[in-house]
Formats: sequence, C-alpha cells, structure tokens
Amino acid sequence: MDKNKIQVIVIGGGLAGLISSICLQRSGVKTLLIEKKSYPFHRVCGEYISNEVKPFLERMDLFPKHIKTSKLSRFKLSDIKGNIAEVDLPLGGFGISRYQYDNYLYQKALDAGVEVKTKTEVSDIRFNENEFTVSLKTGESLTSEFVINAYGKRSKLDKVFERDFIKRKSPFLGVKYHAKVDFPKDVIGLYNFKGGYCGVSHVEDDKVNICYLSRRENLKGYGGIAEMEKAILHQNPILKGIFENAEMLFEKPEVINEISFEQKASVENHMLMAGDTAGLITPLCGNGMAMAIHSGFLASSSILNFYQGKLTNRQEVESEYKNVWQQNFSKRLWVGRKTQNLFGNQMSAGLSVGFVKHFPYLAKKLIQQTHGEVF
Repeated sequence: MDKNKIQVIVIGGGLAGLISSICLQRSGVKTLLIEKKSYPFHRVCGEYISNEVKPFLERMDLFPKHIKTSKLSRFKLSDIKGNIAEVDLPLGGFGISRYQYDNYLYQKALDAGVEVKTKTEVSDIRFNENEFTVSLKTGESLTSEFVINAYGKRSKLDKVFERDFIKRKSPFLGVKYHAKVDFPKDVIGLYNFKGGYCGVSHVEDDKVNICYLSRRENLKGYGGIAEMEKAILHQNPILKGIFENAEMLFEKPEVINEISFEQKASVENHMLMAGDTAGLITPLCGNGMAMAIHSGFLASSSILNFYQGKLTNRQEVESEYKNVWQQNFSKRLWVGRKTQNLFGNQMSAGLSVGFVKHFPYLAKKLIQQTHGEVF
C-alpha cells in the first residue's frame, strides 16, 4: 500500500473529529482532517465535560493539565419563577471552553502527524468502487478508504446526503456567551424560562459560560436577541440577576439556528457519523462533549480493527460501529429527548424542581441515565 495514500478523511475538527484523527494517526493510519474554520474559535456549547471520559483523556495525554479547568460537582435546577432545587452530580466533571480545548487538541493532532486542512469546506462526498471521493469547494478532489463525518449539529452536507432530520424545520436556536459574573465555581445551573432553559457554569480562568436553548418563536415581536432576553429570560429572577450583573466578554453572542434533537443514523452511505453528527443530546443532560469524545474514539477503534486485521471488510466495520454506538449512546439520547419535554414550561418545570427537591436519590439516578460508564 502507498504510504502516502490517505486512508481516512475526517470531516469536522470538533471534539469527535479531533479525537478520532489523533487515535488513528497515532496508530499508523494516515489521516486527513478537514475543518472549515481556523483555530481557535468559539462554538455554541455548554462547555462541561463529564468525568466519564477523564481517565481516557489522561491515558491518551489529551487532558489539558496546563489549563486551569473548573471542577463541577453540583447541579442546580430552577423553574421559570426561580424556585431552586440542588443535587450532587454523580460523576462530576470539568469546565473548559471549546476555544481553548479544541485548539489544544488541534495542536495534539498536528504533533501526532495528522494532516489538517483548515479554512476548507467540503461540498460533496461520493462512495464508488470501495473508496470515497471527497470534493472541496475549491474544486479539488481527495480520495480515501474511509470517511468519518464529525461536522457537528447541522451542515449543508446534511442536505447533500438527504438526511431525514434535515427535511424538517427545528424550533430551537442556541445562544452562548462568556462572562465575568459572580457564580459558584463548582455548580452547573440550569434555569428554565418560557420556551427554553439556560445553562450556567465556570470554564477556565474564572470565566463563566452562559448558554441557552430557546424556541425560535420567542424572537417574534422583539427586535433581536437582547430584547428577547429582557422580555423572556428575565422573567426568571435568577437569570435576570445573572444577565444584569454579567460583564459579557463577546462583542456579540455565538448563535446557531435550527438545532435538531431528532434521531440520526450512525452510519450513512458507508460513512461513519460521530459526535453531534450522529446524534445530539439535549443540553439539560450536560454531557454532549463527553459523548463526542467517546464517539470519536469508537469510530477510530472500528476502523483500526480493520487495519489491524480484527475485522475483514467494510461491512464488518460499519456493523461494529453501529452496535457500539447503539450500546453507548442510544438509551441516554432517548432519556434526554423525553426529559427535555419537562423544560420551558412553568408547570412541568415546577414539577421537576419538586421532584429533585423531594427525591434527590432518584434525581441522581436520572442524571446517571444520561451519562456513560467511565472508560
């Protein structure tokens, strides 16, 4: 085999894409990573990583010891009126911005020998005669034996691939800020407002991540996001206090439209889907970053099993990845979708707060259902 031939192309340089490319390249599989932006950059994200993946990151020398990450161990929940319930997080986790962590992993990928194309957008991917042709917007074409798609929550490629979920409009948008504001350093706060909920927690360097999911209809009748926040989010007195006392560190918030929580396939037209591309967990469950890291590892492992002779053909690779993805993520995504229905409405949010207050043991069990085993 030509040692210069690209064996795997990874589309998308978020957590899943970076982790899978590092794992593959370190194991001797020639890997190309394509990212449409240039590092470092911000992403709409809750920026909390469950400790379920910390041992893996430490084993792989992918835990950012030089960055002062926050240690998160408590969960606070409020209804729309600001009534609070609190419970310990069963595993706990740490907070770090995507701006810092993605850039750290990008440098690790370069150190491993991954070929990386930034500021590069993929326009199409075709599978023919047991190989992929990846077309770039520049007109260039690349070929590889495998493709991992890890391009995130929503992409033009979803339309190109005619994925089922992209045919239906989603009612959600996500908004993120970084801020300097007085907030407990060990807490993840999840605060309801009409038609949505807002997560608040520390990342590195005493910065606080404020990230919320709202129904797009909340914007109707208001001039923009700031006006909507004052009219809708500030109805929750906790959120009002946070927003009014925060020193926002962005000139304008990061925003993403039409976030879909529908089921997605983990393999499509022989391409392995990883991270949010394969399925997005609702923010209230708080471990999307850990899932992305884990799924990137699983996708790379299935491909490595082929190159190491443990799997004999493409069909076996796809079958193994589908199975491990299902085993690790299917149940918690389902729980997340069901739990999400309790949020953004005063009655159901109030019941949720009452449930956490009076049944903390069961609340912890529910949180555990949305988190995986330590690996």
